[in-house]
Amino acid sequence: MSMGWDFLVARDNLERVFLEPSSDPVEQPLAPGEAVLTVERFALTANNITYGVMGEALGYWRCFPTAPDWRGRIPAWGYARVSRSSSPEAPVGLRFFGLVPMSTHFVARLQRTGSGYLDAATHRAGLSPFYNRYTRVEVDESFDNHRALLRPLFTTSFLLDDMLYEAEHAGTRTVILSSASSKTAMGLAWLLSRHGMKVVGLTSRKNLALLGGLGLYQQLVPYDAMAGLWVETPAVFVDFAGDPAVVRGIHRQLKDGLRQSTLVGGTHQRTPPPAKGDPLPGPTPTFFFAPDRLRKRVTDWGLETFESRLAEAMKAFVAASSWLRIEHHRGPEALKAVYRDVVTGQARPEAGHIIWPDPASR
Repeated sequence: MSMGWDFLVARDNLERVFLEPSSDPVEQPLAPGEAVLTVERFALTANNITYGVMGEALGYWRCFPTAPDWRGRIPAWGYARVSRSSSPEAPVGLRFFGLVPMSTHFVARLQRTGSGYLDAATHRAGLSPFYNRYTRVEVDESFDNHRALLRPLFTTSFLLDDMLYEAEHAGTRTVILSSASSKTAMGLAWLLSRHGMKVVGLTSRKNLALLGGLGLYQQLVPYDAMAGLWVETPAVFVDFAGDPAVVRGIHRQLKDGLRQSTLVGGTHQRTPPPAKGDPLPGPTPTFFFAPDRLRKRVTDWGLETFESRLAEAMKAFVAASSWLRIEHHRGPEALKAVYRDVVTGQARPEAGHIIWPDPASR
């Protein structure tokens, strides 16, 4: 494959997509210290839509900038291999796991650190190391797809569970999760159930049957039936949907029975923001940014202990996730089709989508 391509979206409307040819990676000029990485595969989940929704506020568009700047490349978690290099620290052939663009290739300035590599490109200065770190990995077909799909999502689940457990909300009976079909919510539900917590999932009606058979939620409520929601209080609410109407509904329903309201993701694009002067009953919602919690726990425990605890929990979650169906898609047209399903909320919760940019990949 000589010519490459970039999958772009309009920043103000993630449903508008563009497939653009990119420079020939063989001929692309490299400054000293730079390397061309060929993207092998990446996972596509609702988490990528959150990156797009929060791209301006949290800097995700800066990971892989493009021109003109009203368009952007949404980052994804996956694998890439060094195919050309002017850096002695990143020789040809090295394979990495980390953030990659939805593209055939990209240029990085990889620098060694104590725990792997960082992209030291100027446009990524100031981003959290969580998003800048690249881990050298060998091919492991028994785990590669699960790592791409679940490692970033389950890390957020793990950190949320840790935060809620540490907060020790005395007497908390219930945790309510919106976007219950998202894999991050399912990971958190599984972790919370290990503490004996009752977990209530909010989801669309089309997902009720599937989620009901997984055993992750003790109660499932469709969004259009929230007005009749009854749960044991005090309760905690974790919002993965980013839908102001859902947040308002939970606060108005539970009022002072709500101990904490945490905002995590943003998989809904179309709902208008709440009207000004319309205060929410109960606690003020707070935003959860996983890299901040990660930094705290690495400081508290040390990186090795954190990685060990996370790996142990994720291994157990993967073993308990026989419902997950890995689906492979090859080439740009397949990417467009899967992306359309994900961005419009039509993707099936049990599907784990792995995208291979090269149509000829095995």
